[in-house]
Amino acid sequence: MFYLSFINDQKLENIVREVIQKGQDAQLKTNFCKNVIDPFSILFELSSFSISPKQWLENEKIRQAQKTLSNHIGSFHQNILGAIDGWSVLNTGGIVDVISLDRKIIAEVKNKHNTVKGSDKSGMYYRLEDLVMRKGHTYKDYKAYYVEIIPNKPMKYDVCFTPSDSRTGAKCPINPLIRKIDGYSFYALATGVEDALYQLFSVIPRVIEKVKPECKILETTAAKDFFKKAFL
Repeated sequence: MFYLSFINDQKLENIVREVIQKGQDAQLKTNFCKNVIDPFSILFELSSFSISPKQWLENEKIRQAQKTLSNHIGSFHQNILGAIDGWSVLNTGGIVDVISLDRKIIAEVKNKHNTVKGSDKSGMYYRLEDLVMRKGHTYKDYKAYYVEIIPNKPMKYDVCFTPSDSRTGAKCPINPLIRKIDGYSFYALATGVEDALYQLFSVIPRVIEKVKPECKILETTAAKDFFKKAFL
């Protein structure tokens, strides 16, 4: 039985395996000498949270590893989307993250709504505008999406992307070819499966147990609750 209808099992397992390995590596490679730790913060955390120095140290290791892992979750979605039939991932350093030549769609994929600073969004807008509007460009007349996998509020949207221009303070011009979309809606658009993102979320524990049997997910209820709060 296939995991999902819209992605090859082996590709899915490879992508999940890579993310798990990144997380495990992050725990092993946490280096406190790399970044200066605020000693004042330590004192207030010990007293405010009523924890021991040993507990603080363990918590800090996990926090730093989580930060490293979270940086790879955006790549996880990028690689999943690029593995869907008719889609592909552009190489690191490419002008966009994923593309569908048949459907004439390009997309910049970010994991959370706040991954890109507000002041940088106009720069993204103008890069996308140049790709889809410049005469003779490979992606002329393509539809360009700025994808926010995790939205700011549990709502679905596919709207014109009109961030404030960081230079003038005015909104960037409305262009129906330059759009902002949430992750749930973009997965549906890319796959043709309305609840594709939820299907992906639901199957991940099974994939993890297959590729890394030692990595057990004992309880998923809390995660499912947060999924609903994020998207539904």
